[in-house]
Amino acid sequence: MSKALGDLLDTSKYAEPPEIKQIKAYIKARFQSEVGVAVGPRQITIAVSSAALAGTLRMHLHQLQQLCNTDKRLVIRIS
Repeated sequence: MSKALGDLLDTSKYAEPPEIKQIKAYIKARFQSEVGVAVGPRQITIAVSSAALAGTLRMHLHQLQQLCNTDKRLVIRIS
């Protein structure tokens, strides 16, 4: 009985947190860009590919925080 990796990771234990999905969807819709998002105990890190996108996102951090309904600090990192 061999299972595919997708079958093993399909459980809710390994599902993306809703914050990640919301942030990725927001940035994809507004800026047509892919980002990486990591959720930690106190902060949410958004990894972007350019300084221009990072600067633009700084103006949208308050909206993102309200969208995610979180008190965690949002951090933008250029990777």
